[in-house]
Amino acid sequence: MTPSRWDTRLGLTVTLTIAAFLIGPIVLSVMAGLTRNYLVGLESGLTLEWVVQVWELYADTIWRSWGVALATLAITTLVGVPLAWVLTLFPGRLSRLLEELLTLPVAVPGLATALALIVSWGSVGWLRANVMFIVVGHVLFTLPFMVRAVRAGMQGGHLVVLDEAAATLGASRRQRFFDIIVPAARGGIVTGALTVVTLSIGEFNLTWLLHTPLTKTLPVGLADSYASMRLEVASAYTLVFLLMLLPLMIGMQWLAGRSKKTGNIALTGSAS
Repeated sequence: MTPSRWDTRLGLTVTLTIAAFLIGPIVLSVMAGLTRNYLVGLESGLTLEWVVQVWELYADTIWRSWGVALATLAITTLVGVPLAWVLTLFPGRLSRLLEELLTLPVAVPGLATALALIVSWGSVGWLRANVMFIVVGHVLFTLPFMVRAVRAGMQGGHLVVLDEAAATLGASRRQRFFDIIVPAARGGIVTGALTVVTLSIGEFNLTWLLHTPLTKTLPVGLADSYASMRLEVASAYTLVFLLMLLPLMIGMQWLAGRSKKTGNIALTGSAS
């Protein structure tokens, strides 16, 4: 057997071992949520009873998580895309400082960010008891990811030069931004949107401290189910969580690929 074949088999073995280590617990958890008795295993039979119980008990947390994620996405897009363009247009020490400040909520623990929000705005009664308080925390946490993704899409296509050329031809700032910059950076925007939505739906640490009994989201409900329910119900909740995220991630990745191609076409058309 040649050394190259040994290397191939060793690489395949290592890959399969890592995959089993990462995916195995998830598969076992999902199967626990579909069996009648986790301790007995598949011999006890398959059932959707636990999934139905999760929906009956925690459907409100699922819809609330979607609402929080979509609100977070809307705000981070409206703020992050123009901010990324400003940082691209005016590179320098001030831009780097602003970008560093944006990453602070990511660098510090989520509980510390949540505590800072409670100290600053917790006395505002209507906000503290409203789901928008969680949205504020999620925006602070996910905005750096949106800005980084969009800025990466803007830096790779000589957009500053195209913007200057369009300005000399009489195009307004609004026309240049929506007709040239946004289409060319569409791939980065969709990538940032994917990151924001998935992070928002799965965020626990910050949300756990910001939530109230009436504003629980899906990860908080998942933690409650593990703490207070039998393992099958908690595992079924994990299955619901995965069913929410996986199609979203696959669909957004597909959109990101299409948007990147569209952005390249738009960029080529603008350059010509």
